[in-house]
Amino acid sequence: MEVKNIKKELKDMLDKSRYEHTIGVSDTAACLAMAYGIDVNKAYLAGLLHDCAKCIDDKKKIKECKENNINLSEYEIKNPSLIHSKLGVFYAKNKFNISDEEILSAICFHTTGKPNMTLLEQIIFVSDYIEPLRDKAPDLDLIRALAFADIDVCTYKILKDTLECLENKENVIDEQTKITYDFYKKKLLDGGYDEEYIKNCL
Repeated sequence: MEVKNIKKELKDMLDKSRYEHTIGVSDTAACLAMAYGIDVNKAYLAGLLHDCAKCIDDKKKIKECKENNINLSEYEIKNPSLIHSKLGVFYAKNKFNISDEEILSAICFHTTGKPNMTLLEQIIFVSDYIEPLRDKAPDLDLIRALAFADIDVCTYKILKDTLECLENKENVIDEQTKITYDFYKKKLLDGGYDEEYIKNCL
């Protein structure tokens, strides 16, 4: 499906603010793809479709996952806002005819991340956090700069801030996010970053 047709479909599927966020993510992903030398069109397309199932009613999300044999964890069922990632993969395949596994994986893990992400997966994960309309997360200016300077450090910083935010709100933390955080912290330490710098400056 051509991009213009995808955008037309998404306008009907998403509310106004979610559609504007989607355009922001796809534009940011394309910029990061150019900066890191990967396929710009794939990044733009993954950005466009990352939230394609976001505005589906929570009960309908769960129902559609059950009907289409999409496995959900107990945590996801209790926190259905996370389900849009997995359901989004199903929509991307079946509604938008996307078969590229890297794009589908980037959609699947854009919320929680996963250990050892591909560059495209990281770009969508980061773009979702830093796109221009985002304004509530702390340290956004720093994180946006890190995104173009060192995407591993940026990924770690996003995960660290996300976990701290959830802990401060006394929310249950998704195990996948914690596993991903631990992976990128170890990757930075193994790469020679100073532990005090990671702890205090990021």
